[in-house]
Amino acid sequence: MLLPEPPAAVPDGAGAFATNIVHFVRLLRASGLRLGPGKAMDAVRAVEVAGIRRRDDLYWTLFSVLVNRRDQRELFDQAFHIFWRDPKILERMMSLLLPQTDGTAEPRKGGVSQRLREALLPGGGGSRPAQEPKEVEIDATLTFSADELLQKKDFAEMTAEEMEHAKTAMARIAWPFRPMRTRRLRPDARGHRIDLRASLQASLRTGGTIIPLKRRSPGEKPPPLVVLCDISGSMSQYSRMFLHFMHALSNDRSRVHSFLFGTRLTNISRLLRQRDVDKALEAVSEKVPDWSGGTRIGTTLAEFNRLWSRRVLGQGAVVLLLTDGLDREGGEGLPREVERLQKSCRRLIWLNPLLRWDGFEPKAAGIRAILPHVDDFRPVHNLSSIADLANALSQASDEGNRLKLNLGRLAA
Repeated sequence: MLLPEPPAAVPDGAGAFATNIVHFVRLLRASGLRLGPGKAMDAVRAVEVAGIRRRDDLYWTLFSVLVNRRDQRELFDQAFHIFWRDPKILERMMSLLLPQTDGTAEPRKGGVSQRLREALLPGGGGSRPAQEPKEVEIDATLTFSADELLQKKDFAEMTAEEMEHAKTAMARIAWPFRPMRTRRLRPDARGHRIDLRASLQASLRTGGTIIPLKRRSPGEKPPPLVVLCDISGSMSQYSRMFLHFMHALSNDRSRVHSFLFGTRLTNISRLLRQRDVDKALEAVSEKVPDWSGGTRIGTTLAEFNRLWSRRVLGQGAVVLLLTDGLDREGGEGLPREVERLQKSCRRLIWLNPLLRWDGFEPKAAGIRAILPHVDDFRPVHNLSSIADLANALSQASDEGNRLKLNLGRLAA
């Protein structure tokens, strides 16, 4: 479908088209993209310079100006086709607004983003109220506060406003890592080891007549933390929130090493140390080449074990493995690499969003390959599960070992 070409020399003729572009930018901003008035002006100028003749020209011109991260492309694509009247996607959008009934209709494979739906219909992001009177039993849900409901809500089902509240809450989570004893000694009046050097230095103050004994004991220090996060297509609904989770960890503690993997491994530790989360995620988006692609867990773990394990897994490091375990290569070489990773660290914790389902079973080859070698297996799909993870990191690793025995039976 051809679009009318706005005349470049007549400002009045281009006014309506420019106004539509401004409204489109406002729609994207309401959907969660950080776009200000300057971006709207840049988009109008870009369209005037490009000389739009077809839909594709308009699409890629606005895309080049308004999209600066890979995870924004899907939202932009849906908003463009709906705003500029793509009949098929508009029909799908309207079907989501109709009352839902139980029947034999074929389920939809795709849908419009919840954030975009809220931006198009303010206050109508949820399902429409039914015409029949509500039952008394559902009144009990009104007794819960918004914070309690947000704690239990899945990241994939959150609106743009709820995601912002979740990111703020995630940044406030305290991470009380259980400290571990180190080889370095520190002064301790009740220590079992005598510090000869400190004792002789103290005796000089009294002329050597009295030698006060100074003692030392091993110090305690939180262990290093290594985060390995899957950014493949099957994890795309959670990767954005996991990056905020990793940024909060990197700014809350020292010695945090962060890696992303899909078809290759990327170290983003330095990028996440920036205080500004938007700048940090923008830098990560520019550096990572395999976003929302396939998954090669065995290959990427082999690369980590070969190049990074000796650098970052010293001093009793704790490893967080964030993945659904769905490997494109069918788990080839994965058991050997996970076993090596588990033996190289103090504690290996597997965080899997699929564990949120009550009927979860380890049927995939990748999941069955990883399960026998983890110390702890936990869901990570909402704020409550992340808070539980913070509590688990402050507990002794023996509790994780008891869970490991149960997981071994499940994998068998």
